[in-house]
Amino acid sequence: MTLGTTSPPAPLSPGGDAAALFALDPDVLHLNHGSFGAVPRAALAEQARLKDLMEASPVLWFGELPERLLLARTAVADFLGVPASRTALVPNASAGITVVLNSLVLPDGAEVVLTDHGYGAVTMAVERAVARVGGRVVRVAVPLTADAEETTALVLAAFTERTAVVVLDAITSPTARRMPVEALSAAAAERGVVSVVDAAHAPGALASPVEACDYWVGNLHKYACGPRGTAALVVREGLGEELFPLIDSWGARESFPLRFDYQGTLDATAWLATPVAVRTIEEAFGWDAVRAYSAELLDWAGVVVAERVAELSGWERRAEVGMAVPTMRLVELPPSLTVDRETSDALRDVMAREHRTELAITSFEGRPYLRLSAHAYTTPEDVLRFVDAPLAALLGTSR
Repeated sequence: MTLGTTSPPAPLSPGGDAAALFALDPDVLHLNHGSFGAVPRAALAEQARLKDLMEASPVLWFGELPERLLLARTAVADFLGVPASRTALVPNASAGITVVLNSLVLPDGAEVVLTDHGYGAVTMAVERAVARVGGRVVRVAVPLTADAEETTALVLAAFTERTAVVVLDAITSPTARRMPVEALSAAAAERGVVSVVDAAHAPGALASPVEACDYWVGNLHKYACGPRGTAALVVREGLGEELFPLIDSWGARESFPLRFDYQGTLDATAWLATPVAVRTIEEAFGWDAVRAYSAELLDWAGVVVAERVAELSGWERRAEVGMAVPTMRLVELPPSLTVDRETSDALRDVMAREHRTELAITSFEGRPYLRLSAHAYTTPEDVLRFVDAPLAALLGTSR
């Protein structure tokens, strides 16, 4: 992908303003789709309709729910390009990773390898899993600039005879980069190591989001724009029977993945409405067009924002990402701004509350970054509005 395009792309606007398809406040600058997504109005309307059905006759609703979930799960699997027989619905990527960790029988003293780009909640889940067997987490330092070959070599160098599992990110949350999932999963299989892929950001963002591995979990409420609390767990053929949902219910004796379709009185309307979200975007824009538009917009926006950061603060260092993704970009911020998650989140909340601007502010190796993310509704005008007053407020300067 070419960085530094000189002009932005034309907005995606089928029959009018693309933002009108989503339930977003037009007075808020939304430059953080990667955290929580945005839901099409049609999907929210479908979810509301389903909630009305549930409340109108709970006995019939919950009796028929597994059949409804089977249809939704099949539609989700089709979108992901995988068989429904290897796909289960879970609340989010962290829940899916926990399902997998709960199922694995780790030997005493087991080591689990992951990288320093991993998502914090997943890392904590891994720490709890290895603590139960007196094992340890091996965290591999991977430079932000590392390409696929260097990354693969670094991760494999951390394997020992005690390595039982490797946890990989398809797209990293703090650093907006890819990891060579298929190459590392294949190498892990040769060494008898289980591969678990946290693909929280992959569905919708990648044309073929499910890469070959043992266990794959991806959120549907981020780039795929499903209602919040929707994700899919995909397993390699033959591995599903050892997996059980986090809550035991009447489907416990069913085979995988049917047992995941029985979750008692859980409100499943978000999963059921997700196929409408996916279909709405396909019909309005086409998923390939959305990905291409996002990449072109962010190529331009990354340069525009970085130049404005330099103008306002004097900080001219550019983020160099070894394996960039089409839907997010990093802009390095002055090091005095923030260097940890707590202060970054506090700054993010101030921007949302006081400046009506939704951002993702991350840190890696002691350096703060602005993580820009876009979707069909994001426009060049949004970026230009941001580099005016909101960015100055973020940096603590004035024009």
